[in-house]
Amino acid sequence: MKTKLARNLLMSFCATLLLTACQNAPNVADQVRIAQNKLENKADNVTLFCSGANKCEFERINEVTVIDPQSHRISQQALDRGFVRLHGSVFSRNQDVYLSVPAQQYEVVIRFYPISLDRAETVHIIHSFKPQRSYTFKMYRDRTHHSSGSLLNVSVPEPLCVELQEEKKTIRSFCRPYDVSTGLGEFVEKKI
Repeated sequence: MKTKLARNLLMSFCATLLLTACQNAPNVADQVRIAQNKLENKADNVTLFCSGANKCEFERINEVTVIDPQSHRISQQALDRGFVRLHGSVFSRNQDVYLSVPAQQYEVVIRFYPISLDRAETVHIIHSFKPQRSYTFKMYRDRTHHSSGSLLNVSVPEPLCVELQEEKKTIRSFCRPYDVSTGLGEFVEKKI
């Protein structure tokens, strides 16, 4: 009786382990391929990070899709090119993705989720990246301009801004002022 119970428990445990492994197989396989990419750091590469929001994702770099907007999964094309790197523990579910790409001019498209994962703010930035440098795209609210006057002017949200930092120094800044009449606006580069 005890051997039957032990055998059934062992079989149940193995079945559960197998099902769990099958569900996580693509993520684990992606993590292994990304970890292998880390070993192939090239001297003329640049690293691109994003921060400052609830979550941020690199949508694409030039024509290469990095993270799919619907599934939020890393694309095979980005994995094959070795662009994607992971920051954080291998055992963590919430690892930050950053890019390591050859130094040149790129159009980088980044999705920021400043409040929740339901609504993304998309920023397109074209920049010529220098080799052996680290760049960070950082989103923030510009709280320096406090409107005074009518209740409508005071209740308008502060502009949403994205800074491009090179080695912790801000080199470019883009802000999107809030248009009261439409509720929309575009990111416009500010002078630094």
